[in-house]
Order: sequence, then structure tokens, then C-alpha cells
Amino acid sequence: METTLSNGLKYRRILLKLSGEALAQENGFGIDPNCVRAIAQRIKQVREMNVDVAVVIGAGNLWRGRVGQNSGMDPATADYMGMLATVMNALALMDALESMNVVTRVQSAIEMHSVAEPYIRRRAIRHLEKGRVVILGGGTGNPYFTTDTAAALRATELKCDVLIKATKVDGVYDSDPKKNPNARRFEHITYMDALNQRLAVMDSTALSLCMDNKMPILVLNLWDETALIRALKGEPVGTLVSD
Repeated sequence: METTLSNGLKYRRILLKLSGEALAQENGFGIDPNCVRAIAQRIKQVREMNVDVAVVIGAGNLWRGRVGQNSGMDPATADYMGMLATVMNALALMDALESMNVVTRVQSAIEMHSVAEPYIRRRAIRHLEKGRVVILGGGTGNPYFTTDTAAALRATELKCDVLIKATKVDGVYDSDPKKNPNARRFEHITYMDALNQRLAVMDSTALSLCMDNKMPILVLNLWDETALIRALKGEPVGTLVSD
């Protein structure tokens, strides 16, 4: 049964999972300041609705561990490089948010005191309670885990109401909508069906973690300027993955 908060919103605290490519230039690499500002503006709008916001960002715009592994690099080393790249993205987004007067903290699972706080769960929760945006870099701090898994873990630890996976498509489809014009979009799908059908929602570890902890996942198009706001109001947007 769906519930609505006293302020008319469906969610009080969200974790927003962004891919590194969301910050990228047109070629899919690097950091485009215009894209970063656009994302920061979306987050600012959410904060102005008094919704707590935690963010996990990938690193595909700066480094892909699979590329390193394919060239013979040690897998753990390649993953650690990716974790460091997520902190670079986190700092870029923090700078854009603070230029808009949104108080922001970056926490990293890999300690680097000069640029970010260490990730401490209770401190992160306190920041959220004070209305600060918390950007969580460094993945889980361990190799062999994706930022999808980091997002599932942090969403659970920080007692978020939903994990919102922001993409460039408007939900989860039964096949690639770019290749199949008849691809069907799901409005709702269960965790188990998403796992069994190997749908491109999140990796299996992240999906299983969300399933075990009953953390709903909402997949939506961040580049639709109204999608995130409508989702917070409980309107049917994107694809909901839950029990």
C-alpha cells in the first residue's frame, strides 16, 4: 500500500544513483561543466522540496576497470582506479551544488582527508538530517563491487525510502528500445523477475541486496526535466522494482 507524507510527497529521503556518463562530454568521456550544472540544478530542486538527498556516482566517464583488465591490468588495481575516479566526479558535482548555495558534503569509502570526509554512516545521516546533500564516493571501498552495489548498500545504511537510478531512458524495457521499436517498458517489476530475466536494471549483487532489504528501485530518465519531481510526488514515472 502506497503512503504519502504530510508534505504531499511519496519519499522523504532518496539515494540518487548517477552514472559517470551523466557528467560526460558528448563523446561519453571527461566532465562537461554544463552537464554537471544541469544535474546540480535537479538536485537543488529536490532539496527545495525538503527531501533528503544522498548521491552515488559512477566513474565510466573517466575510467572503466574492464578496459584495464582487458589490457592485462590486475583487476583489483583497475577497480581501485575506478573508485578514485568516482571521487573526482563527486568533487565536480559538489562544486556545482555549492555554487548554487546547496550545502554539500563529499564522503569517500577510501580515506583521502585532504579532499573528502571518510565515510561514516552516522555522520552521513546527521548531514542529511541537517539538510545537506551527501555525495558518496569511493564505491564500497572494496574491489570487485560496482557503484550499483555501493548505491544499494548506502541506500540501505542511510535508511533511504527509495534508490533512484537515473538513466537516459524512461525505465526498464524487455529489450533494448534503441534496437527494438517494439520493446515493452515495465511500469513495475519484481526483484526476482528482474534477476531471472537479466534485465539491465542493476547488477545482480545490487539487485539481491535491495531485494533482501526491501529497498525499492526506481529507474527514470534524469534528462526529463519533470521526471524526478513527479516521481517524488508519487506520480507514475519510469519503472519501479520492488516486491
